[in-house]
Amino acid sequence: MGTYTADSLAAEGFIHCSEPQQVVWVANSRFRGRRDLVLLHIDPSRLEAMVRCENLEGGQELFPHVYGAISVDAVVDVTPFAPLPDGTFRSPEGNPRT
Repeated sequence: MGTYTADSLAAEGFIHCSEPQQVVWVANSRFRGRRDLVLLHIDPSRLEAMVRCENLEGGQELFPHVYGAISVDAVVDVTPFAPLPDGTFRSPEGNPRT
């Protein structure tokens, strides 16, 4: 059916992902002001590629890394993820951490 890849797959060997509670923090840390983001909701049980939860930057929090392309069949939903007028992101509940 098709696959999704990211530049990081070629450059680092995996696609960076986040758990739901990590999305807003990552967006504000790395993508502030970007208006072209969408969230891919992935069902890990549908992935053919290996997933490792790890932190390669030395922090405490683990992030899922997908070591291969993400099959379109594994994407169960896609939602737009636009920032507020000041460029920051918030969850639908307004909590900056979730």
